[in-house]
Parts: sequence; C-alpha cells; structure tokens
Amino acid sequence: MLPCGAVLWRRLLRKRWVLGVVLGLSLVYFISSTFKQEERMVRDRNLLQVQEHEQPIMWKVKFSSGNSSQLSSQCRNSVQGKLLITDELGYICERKNLLVNGCCNVHVPSTKLYSCDSCLPNGCCSIYEYCVSCCLQPSKQHLLERFLNRAAIAFQNLFMAVEDHFELCLAKCRTSSQSVQHENTYRDPIAKYCYGEYPPELLPV
Repeated sequence: MLPCGAVLWRRLLRKRWVLGVVLGLSLVYFISSTFKQEERMVRDRNLLQVQEHEQPIMWKVKFSSGNSSQLSSQCRNSVQGKLLITDELGYICERKNLLVNGCCNVHVPSTKLYSCDSCLPNGCCSIYEYCVSCCLQPSKQHLLERFLNRAAIAFQNLFMAVEDHFELCLAKCRTSSQSVQHENTYRDPIAKYCYGEYPPELLPV
C-alpha cells in the first residue's frame, strides 16, 4: 500500500493548475539563469577589453644607438624604386649609384643622408624613398615611439612584424588605410607617403 503522501502527490500532479505552476516556475528559473549567464559573459568581455587597452602592446622595434652613417659591408634597401633607392643607413641615391652590397655610393654628390626632400612638416612625402630616408633620422625615434604607443589594435598585425628602425620606416611610409579617405581617394594625392604620427588632413568633400 502506498503511503498517504505519495497518493496525495499523485492527485495534485493530475490537476492542471499544479502542472501549470510547476511549468511556470521552471520557465522563470530557466530565463533568470540565461540572463545571469549573459550578464556574466558581457562583464567578462568588458573586463578583457579594458585589460587589452590598458596593457601596452609589446613592440619589438629596435632603434640603433650607433652612428648610422657608418659604412656597412651589406645594406638592406627599399628595393622597389625605379629611379631612387634608400638604404638602411638613411642614404638616398639614384638606382644607378647603388653598390653591389645594397648600399648607396656615398661618394657620389647626388647621394644624400636623411633627406626630407618632397616631405611636408606633417611627415607626409610625395616620394616613398624620401619618406623612408627622412623617417630614418635619429631625431624621429621619439616620434615613432609615440606613434607605436598610440597605435590602435588594428595596426598590431602590421607593425608587430617589424624589428628595427629601418623596417618600421619601410612599413610606416607605405600607402595604407591611413592615407586614403572613402577607401579609394588619397587624403593628399601628392604627399601620400607618411611617417608622421597622424594621417594627412581629410580633403573637403
């Protein structure tokens, strides 16, 4: 024989309003649990974003403290210029005056060191090789460091790969999204290669 409690419980479960109450309580519990889980996820995501913005990106750029005008046995250079080439020492020369070791021939009168010809005061230049040469000036180190400290997360993939001052200037002077407006128009169609902290001023629409 079943206990009285079990019989009473069975009779209660057969009534529709009891089932409705049980179902309602289950639904309320499910909804509250879902909201709590969502709030926890949002809180954790916000905390993660705050931590990401507070922690500086660990850039690995090295700035040479030596005399960059010192001759080197081998030089990296800007490679692609048809008429001009800039080597990693900061010299800019005509392609015909490039030595077999990749360095500019410093004994040719037209070879210049840290030349900012074609560059504006805002750090934007009309010729890529002059942008790189000007950017390599030792005095530009603090400007570049400020840029890296301010650089958005979006630039992380671009600049995390560079390892020294020369590679940074090559990457910084290349035309990027900072140099264009409306995705297809240069902010400044003449001085479009920039090493400065800020992109060129937007042209009026």
